[in-house]
Order: sequence, then structure tokens, then C-alpha cells
Amino acid sequence: MTTCTAPSRPTPARPWGLRRLGPYPVATEMPFTTVTIDPDTQTGVFRDGNGLVVEMGKHGTSSATSTSTVTNLDSRNDAGHDQDSQQD
Repeated sequence: MTTCTAPSRPTPARPWGLRRLGPYPVATEMPFTTVTIDPDTQTGVFRDGNGLVVEMGKHGTSSATSTSTVTNLDSRNDAGHDQDSQQD
């Protein structure tokens, strides 16, 4: 019969998260001071410190659908599967 004994003190290990930790990036000043909602378009309006509108760039919209089909009687999904997407 072989016996094993536990060490009197566990070996300290460095937590894995500390390997991923790095310095924070340098802060940058944002080109806007306030954001309000345009009542007609329901979009954000960004203004600088002088009250002038700041253009924040354009970004598109996207939509996607996904369907799976059941083709057998035991209600388990078979290989049938469709996906599509659209982006502006």
C-alpha cells in the first residue's frame, strides 16, 4: 500500500488573471461635451464645448435571421439550418 502525504504548505501560485493585466491606455479627450436627443430623428446630437454640433461618423445597421428545421417525428433537429444577414 502506498501512502501520500499532503505538503504542509501549498506552493503559492500566481493567479492566472494577473498575467492578463496590463496598464490602462492613455486617456484621450473626447471631441464632444454634451449629447442630446433630436426629437424628430430620435438620434443623438453631440455638441462641443462651444455648443456646435460634432459629427461622430456613420455606422450601419444590420439584421439577421436564423431558422432550424425539424424533419423527423421525434422532434430532434436534423441538419437543416438556414442563416442570412444584411448590412448597410
